[in-house]
Amino acid sequence: MEFSRRRFVASAIAMGATLSVAGPLAAQTAGREFVLLNPAQPTDDPTKIEVIEFFSYGCPHCADFNPLLNQWAAKLPADVVLRKVPVTFGRAAWSNIGKLYYALELTGDLKRLESDVFKAIHKERTNLFDEKSILSWVAARGVDRQKFADAFGSFGVQSKLRRGDQLAAAYKIEGVPALGVDGKFLIGSMGFDQQLAVADKLIARARSEKAGKK
Repeated sequence: MEFSRRRFVASAIAMGATLSVAGPLAAQTAGREFVLLNPAQPTDDPTKIEVIEFFSYGCPHCADFNPLLNQWAAKLPADVVLRKVPVTFGRAAWSNIGKLYYALELTGDLKRLESDVFKAIHKERTNLFDEKSILSWVAARGVDRQKFADAFGSFGVQSKLRRGDQLAAAYKIEGVPALGVDGKFLIGSMGFDQQLAVADKLIARARSEKAGKK
């Protein structure tokens, strides 16, 4: 299940935003659970099996997927790590909520407020697409306003956001949420439970391949 252009535009209009997002994964072949990435992408830690979720706080499907993904991630074995990478698709509003993610990560408030961000945008229809609104919102939830503002505008956060978009381009991401496994596999658009089941199978495959190289 991906965030389609039509659903995105409808949600954006409802929130007073003027955004768009590309449609389904161009590389996806009907009936396939995943595609092989060519070329394969490097991971942050070669000793771990890396799972990446490409997402945006502005995506309603990502909001629905988030609690299921977190429950799944809590049971992952020690050799698997989950990374969440916000994507922008070149839109200023999604850049701001991407910076919101990384700034909360930097201040140590991400785990506490991640679900609240999704709830604010998609259930409470709160505008979190500009810096002023974001600063007011996080401050009202106990985050040090100046510390967060410094993080939000920092070179480090900007670099992470830019790197995330580069990674999304390398993975050929055109819709979210999307899961990549170990820099080699991109899971197709399907139901959330099925996505996670395929991820489990690909993790096992990646583990076997790593063992074969030793």
